[in-house]
Amino acid sequence: MEYKTKPLDVSTWDDFARLVEDNNGVWGGCWCTWYHGKEHAGASVEEKRVLKEARVRAGEAHAALVYHNDTCVGWCQFGSPEELPRIHNARAYQKENPALPDWRITCFFSGKGHRGGGVASAALAGAVAQIKALGGGRVEGYPEDIEGRKATPAFLFNGALHMFERLGFERTRKIGKHKWVVTLEL
Repeated sequence: MEYKTKPLDVSTWDDFARLVEDNNGVWGGCWCTWYHGKEHAGASVEEKRVLKEARVRAGEAHAALVYHNDTCVGWCQFGSPEELPRIHNARAYQKENPALPDWRITCFFSGKGHRGGGVASAALAGAVAQIKALGGGRVEGYPEDIEGRKATPAFLFNGALHMFERLGFERTRKIGKHKWVVTLEL
């Protein structure tokens, strides 16, 4: 299947919102806000939508949206550590007191009917291209190693390790049984 990517911004907000709404707010109403910070933790689904839209309109939310024809079918969220201060396995991540990256790749989503068809790979390539256009730097991701085991797609919201490695990311260190920090210099 052929995909194209576009940045999440004011001009693509309606496409993003339609995909989220068509998929129950994503993971029960997250609206792709969890990584933005704890202030979203107690918000209702409606409040999360408003918070996400406000960030997009202020230029404080980045994502590579994936399109099949003219329909948004998925995305990859990325941003600076200030924009996306939360990550899963944070305690293990911070144990070595790492220097923060310039960019984080935190979350992937593929809409119903589009899973398993390369949407996440297209989204990651789109995010890398956008980061490069925004000045590049050191990029981190936090994917799951699924080699030799079955993994439920719901647990792959950070992406699969092999997908990152295909784009040149290198394993830096483990932060969970199957979770890695991977880096790429752009």
